[in-house]
Amino acid sequence: MTGKKAARVSEKKKTLVSELADLIKKKKTVLIASIKNIPSSQYQEISKKLRGKAIVKVPKKSMIFRALDNSGIEKIKKLKTQIEGSTAILFSDIESFDLAADLVSKKSPSKAKPGQEAPLDIEIPEGPTDLVPGPAISELGALGIKIQIEKGKIMIKEPKVIAKKGEKISQAAAEMMTKLGIRPFSIGLIPIAAFDTKEEKLYLDIRIDPEGTLKELKGLFSKSMGFAVNLSYTSKDTINFLIQKAGRQEITMEKFVNEGLTEQEGVVNMENNNQNGEVSELKVNEGNN
Repeated sequence: MTGKKAARVSEKKKTLVSELADLIKKKKTVLIASIKNIPSSQYQEISKKLRGKAIVKVPKKSMIFRALDNSGIEKIKKLKTQIEGSTAILFSDIESFDLAADLVSKKSPSKAKPGQEAPLDIEIPEGPTDLVPGPAISELGALGIKIQIEKGKIMIKEPKVIAKKGEKISQAAAEMMTKLGIRPFSIGLIPIAAFDTKEEKLYLDIRIDPEGTLKELKGLFSKSMGFAVNLSYTSKDTINFLIQKAGRQEITMEKFVNEGLTEQEGVVNMENNNQNGEVSELKVNEGNN
């Protein structure tokens, strides 16, 4: 009775798994990134830019799994759930989010291709173009774009969405975007998940959005200022507001005394004046920031 033959692993694959496992043990950060839709030439360019910062490998999924299993770190095995499709694995001594931010900064705009899924609503903006009257008129018309001719060039009369988020981009839409210089895609390594081998911390669903984060921080700062002023918390950021608040309270109390208001009426008036003044001042401060 013959048993099942054991799967034979080539020496080359064994060496690769051993190399990957050693990198996991030696490096602080292990990061999983998607390389979907990245042309070979651009991938090579990105890899060059990362020299000295990270080691980039693109092994088969099974090889990454074996390396994670052979690393001796139990928690890092959870990265397996993040590995799908075309994936690269990066090894670095840089902090996980610093490396992820560096990858995002190296992304570059790319033109659309027919059949690609629109990452967001793609709109042809209103305004002048470099297109001259001719075949372009009927091509724009077929996409429902309203135009007029000005000084021998085609002018887009009003904005028009030619591909909605999640929809596949048509041949006509892709060609028109190319002619108008619209590049709706960003090509680069997209950070997905990372593991800090020194702290044994796992970071899943990494999202790097510097502009969105800055906007959120500004909003939180504005709210915290109002809260701090209401608490009469003294700091270099709140002192001017607190002085103005004290000035308003003094004016209100003078009116309270001069107009003969009851104590309760005076307190209500003072609170209303303080609240209205603080909202106005904080809005001005937010605008200056």
